[in-house]
Amino acid sequence: MTRGDVISPGLSLVGYRGTGKTTVGSIVARELGWSFVDADRTLEARAGRSIRSIFEQEGEAAFRDLEEQVIAEHTSGPPVLIATGGGVVLRESNRRALRAFGTIVWLTASAQTLAKRISCLPESISSRPALTASGTVAEIADVLAERLSLYRTLADFEVSTEGLTYAQVADAIIAIVKNHHRPPANQ
Repeated sequence: MTRGDVISPGLSLVGYRGTGKTTVGSIVARELGWSFVDADRTLEARAGRSIRSIFEQEGEAAFRDLEEQVIAEHTSGPPVLIATGGGVVLRESNRRALRAFGTIVWLTASAQTLAKRISCLPESISSRPALTASGTVAEIADVLAERLSLYRTLADFEVSTEGLTYAQVADAIIAIVKNHHRPPANQ
């Protein structure tokens, strides 16, 4: 799926937790010689605590405010590859900033696949706060359904991660970049 024919200088990865945005993003950035930013890690470092802790102590709105600040900062600087948090699409200000920044690749997977992946993630990621009262697969399916239209309308390209290794997903994104990328003026 494409929204345009040419990739703008900045590149953002969006998608649900467990789609591989951080791992794939770091591979793609390394292979292309680009700078890489993980928005969630930046947010945690800046806050001095985990995302779960922010949710528990201050609530989701406070977390989303911090996330918005991180996205605004990274999308107003030089072009980089940004791995966003799964809920970054919930705020219009983030969607606007990401669109203006450059190309957006949406990484997808089924709720069942995501539940399996999340159960194998390191504690720092897998222990992020639950977003609904449902069980794991049901929660993921519910949240995916709520965010589907936001991801779909935001993305320039969609890459399914079903049954693929991180390297294969990275190769798919690199192919998109090589076929559609317009390098920044300063490169």
